[in-house]
Amino acid sequence: MRALLAPLALLLTLWLSGCAATGAPAAETRELSLAAPPEQAMQATLGLLMEQGYVIRHADPGLGRADAALARWPGYRVRLSVIPEGEGARVALSATRGGQALPPHLLDPLLAALQVRLGLAPGFADAPP
Repeated sequence: MRALLAPLALLLTLWLSGCAATGAPAAETRELSLAAPPEQAMQATLGLLMEQGYVIRHADPGLGRADAALARWPGYRVRLSVIPEGEGARVALSATRGGQALPPHLLDPLLAALQVRLGLAPGFADAPP
């Protein structure tokens, strides 16, 4: 009986270690430093995501984290982190679709819209009225 248990235990260990090693790669983040306070950056980003059709699945402003999912096809999922940085904040976004990481450059339009929303877009102050 013992002779049977040792190989079975080894097989089970190998099987479980294989399951742990086959996870999806982590999504790359796209970051933007803002001169806005973290609370303002968080609220502005959440508002922008909702306007663009995302459903906020989880948000914790105290921790500066949120998860949102696009309510229509193709079903993107965005993870948001807001990190205090000096007088301002750094906003970090990553996106997945179907559990697969999306290229981070796809988040650039969201970050550009966030800059405009907060009045921090490059050249925004120099724009003619």
